[in-house]
Amino acid sequence: MTFSIFISTLFGTGYFPKAPRTAGTFVAVALYFVLPYRWFENGFYIIACLLFLSILSVFFISKAEKKLGHDSGRIVLDEFLGFFFAVVFLPKTVFIVIGAFILFRFFDILKPEPVNILQKLPAGWGVIADDIMAGIYANICLQVFVRII
Repeated sequence: MTFSIFISTLFGTGYFPKAPRTAGTFVAVALYFVLPYRWFENGFYIIACLLFLSILSVFFISKAEKKLGHDSGRIVLDEFLGFFFAVVFLPKTVFIVIGAFILFRFFDILKPEPVNILQKLPAGWGVIADDIMAGIYANICLQVFVRII
C-alpha cells in the first residue's frame, strides 16, 4: 500500500467491508469528540486549516485514484474532511454531531446541485469538492435549526 493510498483511505478505514464512506465519517465524528472545543471557537481558523488540508488531500487522492480508480469507495479522506465542514461555526453538542452526521451523509449520497457538478471536476478536485459542498449544505441546515430553536 502506497503512502497516498494509506492517507486517502484514512489509514485503511476505506477497506471497511460495509459502507466504508460512512465508516470514514464515523472516524471524523470520533476525532471531533476528542478535539478541544476551543479549536472550533474561532471558525475562521478551522476553515483555513480545512481548506489547506483539503487542497493537500487533492494531491494524495489524485495519486491514489491511479491505483484505486476514480472516486473509489475506498477513498474516504473526503468524507472525513467533509464532516468537519458540517460542524464548523456550530456548538459542540451531541445533537449537532448526530445532525451533522445524518445531514452530511444525506447530501453526500443524494448529491443535489451543485454537489453533483462539483463531483465531475478532474482528479482529486472532484472527489474532495463534492464532500465539502455536502458538508456546507449540512452546516447551513443546522445553522438554520440552531437559530430557530
